Amino acid sequence: MTANSEKRPDLPATPEEPTKTLTLPDPPGWKTRWSFEELSFSYKVRNRIGGLLFNTLVTHIPFHFIRRNYLKLFGATIGEGTTFLRGLQVFDIDLLNIGKNCSIGFRVLFDARSGIAIGDNVVIASDTQFIAGGHDPNHKDFPPVFAPLQVGDYAWVATRAMVLGGAHIGRGAVVGAAACVTRPVNDLEMVAGVPARVKSMRNPDALQYVPYYRPLFY
Repeated sequence: MTANSEKRPDLPATPEEPTKTLTLPDPPGWKTRWSFEELSFSYKVRNRIGGLLFNTLVTHIPFHFIRRNYLKLFGATIGEGTTFLRGLQVFDIDLLNIGKNCSIGFRVLFDARSGIAIGDNVVIASDTQFIAGGHDPNHKDFPPVFAPLQVGDYAWVATRAMVLGGAHIGRGAVVGAAACVTRPVNDLEMVAGVPARVKSMRNPDALQYVPYYRPLFY
């Protein structure tokens, strides 16, 4: 038998990579925006006053029902059982849509200029930022760029993380503390770092909890 005809051991089969999915909320009535040009003067005045009063005064009132009802009065959709602690900052309140039983920490920023939709049972820790848009740095007029943002059910975004427009967070995904998410995170992926990269996968059987948290006067 020649060297070339020797029988070689079978190599182990390469495991197939699991199929990646991105399950995002698309609630009825959720509004997105792709331009500022069609906005009426009266809308701009109401939007500016509503955001200014909430971000400077109402957000610090130690009664959750007042903060919640104020946001709903100015057009936000907030599901039953969802709570958010003091210091929340919201721009373009009417483009914010939050599902049921979500827990949102202190001083979270929702820049919803192009629309933000959050699913059910989502946990968002304190000092995180969600920015649904940006600017074109290569254009002479530095125009706004619109990029809606969606966060799937059971996602967890840890403290001081930043999620940029278009970088959707899938169902059950986890974003580590101080991460910067610049591209979509698929279902169950656990990401960390700047920019955020996949570190591991989450156990899908864990997605059964209700993260209700509403401490008195917070």
